[in-house]
Amino acid sequence: MSNVIKKMHWSSILLRCIWMIIGALIYTVGLDLFLVPNNIIDGGVVGISLMTAELTGISFSIFVVLINIPFLYIGYRINGKVFTISTLFSIVWMAIFSSFAHEFTPITTNPFLGAIFGGIILGIGVGLIIRNGGCLDGSEIVAIIFDKRTTFSVGEIVMAMNLVILGAAGFVYSWDSVMIITDAENSEKIADTLNAKLNRGVTILYGEGGYLKTPKHALYSVVTRLEITRLKDAVYEVDPSAFITIQDVHDVFGGRFTKSGH
Repeated sequence: MSNVIKKMHWSSILLRCIWMIIGALIYTVGLDLFLVPNNIIDGGVVGISLMTAELTGISFSIFVVLINIPFLYIGYRINGKVFTISTLFSIVWMAIFSSFAHEFTPITTNPFLGAIFGGIILGIGVGLIIRNGGCLDGSEIVAIIFDKRTTFSVGEIVMAMNLVILGAAGFVYSWDSVMIITDAENSEKIADTLNAKLNRGVTILYGEGGYLKTPKHALYSVVTRLEITRLKDAVYEVDPSAFITIQDVHDVFGGRFTKSGH
């Protein structure tokens, strides 16, 4: 009898794990194939991880696990071992799926459709994980703690945190167009450097200096605002005398333009 109960217990755990893996996959589809390609991010630790990846060029999958670790420790103290292991299991699978998701073509590049369908798909994925005892975002644990110590509800606290995160995202993900004027012999090397270090495409325009009539190349690229410093460093490593101009960009459509660091 005890063997039968034990077998049922392990079959139940296996089923829960399968559903959490499916939930993590569904969440990743919503995030990486609907939201991120349209410059829309989720809140909580996922949003923080996306922005940190954008700033550093390090994979989002690494940050989403690392940043969640302190919250998981808190969750272990509050909700116990089973919840913590289930949450870590779900986060790791989401990170694994996300590390491959950028290789797939976005399902839509329409921001409105991306937000609507991406949000629905994210909700389905999160729902499956929560129903099986896990969680995908450690920030909700913090909300539960503040809920017990303040008059605000968990939903109000989560909303407040997400407003701060999404407000910061507006700064991180705003676009700038960059024009780099350099000598003809430097243009290919600069283009290769920007592609390697920032994962940004470059268009090369051919011309000549108006005064000395020497061959000049103008390199055009679009980067996020906080990639500007990295771009300058990369350019000036090749050509310390390069001339750089920067302009705000309202929208970016088409081409091979993708978000880096993810």
